[in-house]
Amino acid sequence: MLRRAFLVTILATAAATVLGAPDERVILVLGDSISAGYGLTAGSGWVTLLQQRLAVEHRPYTVVNASISGDTTAGGRARLDALLTRYRPAITIIELGGNDGLRGGSIDAMRQNLDAMTAAAQKAGSRVLLVGMRIPPNYGTAYVQRFGATFGEVASARKAALVPFLFDGFGEDEAMFQPDRIHPLAAAQSKLLDNIWRGLQPLLDAAGKTG
Repeated sequence: MLRRAFLVTILATAAATVLGAPDERVILVLGDSISAGYGLTAGSGWVTLLQQRLAVEHRPYTVVNASISGDTTAGGRARLDALLTRYRPAITIIELGGNDGLRGGSIDAMRQNLDAMTAAAQKAGSRVLLVGMRIPPNYGTAYVQRFGATFGEVASARKAALVPFLFDGFGEDEAMFQPDRIHPLAAAQSKLLDNIWRGLQPLLDAAGKTG
């Protein structure tokens, strides 16, 4: 599973690099299996749909998908500096944390990782969009609440943009998920994109005014 997602990511990033025109800006997506398109036909995930919407709206951006199935905030933090150096993204979308929560990981560590990634991207001149997630109540109410609140707290502290909940509007609809009840089906990818777009569009508009 991890190998397949990693190969898909390599192909997606290579294609984006080759096809991107010199005057195009980069949107870097740093995520886990939800953004890597686990269980989906190649090219049907929300990240590909994002590239298509940008083209329709004549926004000169190339989307680089650096998402890996199973990744955590610690993994993303370890990979981010090299990605920032290579792609110099105008916007960085951080969609990580779900696996931290599903594994019952330290929320303090997750917060530190999200904060460090946001700060690193901003220092590199990239606008940041943090994507929030919620988890089942397996680890108790207090853990679930702290987990869900962390994304907004980091975004507020760093003045980053925020998508409060990636599955907003369909998270309770089992018909929108694969049998594992974790990964959305192809039919849900446009809904994921709509949720991302609400947080992303102001960043795109702001970038357009400044450059």
